[in-house]
Amino acid sequence: MITITLAIVALTCVISFTAFSNEKVINDLIFYPPAISNRNQWYRFISCGFIHADIMHLAFNMYSFYLFGDMVERAFEAIFGGAGKVLYLLLYIAALAICLVPTYLQHKDNYHYRSLGASGAVSAVIFVGIFLNPTMGLGIFPLPFHIPGFIFGPLYLILSAYMAKKGHGNINHSAHIWGAIFGIVFLIITCQFLSDYRPVPVFFSQVMGYLR
Repeated sequence: MITITLAIVALTCVISFTAFSNEKVINDLIFYPPAISNRNQWYRFISCGFIHADIMHLAFNMYSFYLFGDMVERAFEAIFGGAGKVLYLLLYIAALAICLVPTYLQHKDNYHYRSLGASGAVSAVIFVGIFLNPTMGLGIFPLPFHIPGFIFGPLYLILSAYMAKKGHGNINHSAHIWGAIFGIVFLIITCQFLSDYRPVPVFFSQVMGYLR
């Protein structure tokens, strides 16, 4: 059975591989703030998440997304029933756009700024996974051991905030941060109105149980 996660991975790979050898595809889909400000090409908030800089960028994002996406998709089906898959897809698509709003506000008149990749949406899915399963072990290269998700998450956000402030490399660390925050907020709000599941007390219960 084709899951939403696999469908997103497949579509992203097809479009990304097409863009690798076609600069026009990249130019048409990439997140370019002046094109949004001056030509109202709002679709770029989402389309940029389906193209990547190179094979390694694509592989890292899609591998991370698949590992957590499969788990989160199944969790959404368990929590929300028949609406689970729709809400999971909405989480991913909305995260693509919302994680870039701060970037857009900062660079809307910057003709030299361009961004691409699904990292913000992937961060949203990863952090939903961490919030649902805070004690699962996660690895950080080059550490030879795993740490629980409730420790990994804050460390990741602190490191991303530091890198964003320093402006290191061509990675949009801001998208990682806002994607992660959006994912958790989305989970809490949808559970509050569409389910009896309450992720916040369950999260703290799991963490306290781990620390005992």
